[in-house]
Amino acid sequence: MNNPGVVAGRGRELYAGRSREQREAERRDRIVAAAVHLFATRDYDEVTVADVCAAAKVSKRYFYHHFTDRADLLFRVHTEQNAWLLAALVAAGPPRGSLEELVTPVMATLARMLRDHPERARVIYINAPRMEVRRRGLLHEEAVLLGDLILRTGGTPVDQRLFERAVLALVAGVTELIIEWVMQDFAEPAEELAGHLTTIAVSMLAGVPVVPEPA
Repeated sequence: MNNPGVVAGRGRELYAGRSREQREAERRDRIVAAAVHLFATRDYDEVTVADVCAAAKVSKRYFYHHFTDRADLLFRVHTEQNAWLLAALVAAGPPRGSLEELVTPVMATLARMLRDHPERARVIYINAPRMEVRRRGLLHEEAVLLGDLILRTGGTPVDQRLFERAVLALVAGVTELIIEWVMQDFAEPAEELAGHLTTIAVSMLAGVPVVPEPA
């Protein structure tokens, strides 16, 4: 006798109106959401695969369908949370403008998103141990992103290496300030932090010579 919850759907088996691929994607989303919460609220060594599965309401079989082990889960979760944040920052930057006009909405978006998603903020900036190499790589990725944003002001750096180092130094400094803010449980208003970050960014980068594009 056929299971009433299972129907044929164009060569795919549907259960409760969802395909196998949809169900797998939903389970993976639950695993990632559970991992974000657990990694944000506990030390890495205190979180087990069993804990993640219990919180996500999935069996270990489904966990290992998507992830090799706990370390793989942490790496992928950290990577995906960073991608989520960077995509929003790229979208926040206007196509053209002065240095301040470009930096202001990006810093405002950064502070607001971290404030509104504190668990994601902790996973990205704090509770991801054994990720130092990954962190350094991300700093360079973020510096490239910010450098591309800044060049929307129009022009070419007189000294490309100086420009790259200034942007990397800015990203590293901003990261440390965010870590401090997150560890203080977001006590300072996001708008105040964003304003300070904007002022710091404009002050640091205004001194890096850029040749304007011909009118």
